[in-house]
Amino acid sequence: MNDYSIEISALSQYQPDQSAPEAQRYVFAYTITIENRGNKPARLLDRHWIITDADGQVQEVHGQGVVGEQPHLRPGESFRYTSGAVLATPLGSMHGTYGMMGDDGTRFAARIPVFSLTSTRIH
Repeated sequence: MNDYSIEISALSQYQPDQSAPEAQRYVFAYTITIENRGNKPARLLDRHWIITDADGQVQEVHGQGVVGEQPHLRPGESFRYTSGAVLATPLGSMHGTYGMMGDDGTRFAARIPVFSLTSTRIH
């Protein structure tokens, strides 16, 4: 087993009540689950998101922690949170990395796999 193995999964949902398609505003909520599958504890320090809309416009987001927290995960533990993104198109995708640090000071990146942002309103 790898000392550091962080598995990340994502689910997204279009938010029609917060969106305004006539103003090119499409709001999506996404729920991320971060699971420590390694055999050493680690803390999430920061995030780097790459958000791409259907027109190829890219937003990059860097920040400390997630939803104001820097969760510490022991082996077998998981952390789940929900956040959001706003696009100018009804389709898009997100991916990125979480900057992690093991209790022994080892820094590593946990890859966030690509997931889709899709509204049911396709023109």
